[in-house]
Amino acid sequence: QVRDLVEKPPREEAPSDLAIIGRYVLTPDIFPALAATKSDRTGEIQLTNGLRELLKTRPIYACEVKGVRHDTGNKLGFLKAVVYFALRRPDLADKFSAYLGSLDLRAPAGKR
Repeated sequence: QVRDLVEKPPREEAPSDLAIIGRYVLTPDIFPALAATKSDRTGEIQLTNGLRELLKTRPIYACEVKGVRHDTGNKLGFLKAVVYFALRRPDLADKFSAYLGSLDLRAPAGKR
């Protein structure tokens, strides 16, 4: 059972090491909760804040998933995720690994 949710806290202020990864099963009562939610500094209504509003009226449940988490919200994280999964695909792993091994990683960026 969820006790609270926080939208993108700074790492040092995070109340736990758990993260919401964007997979939800929502019921229609989320809509009145979103309607009662104040917009953030960008003018958007965040689902996390809507869920906090809903939490005032009923329990919310979550499932902790064990595994590797990839931050694809930035270019480097996206590339790391692509490489991670490509190397685990039976149809790509050998050829992709050989390709990575063939790269001249000593060459300066932009000169490869």
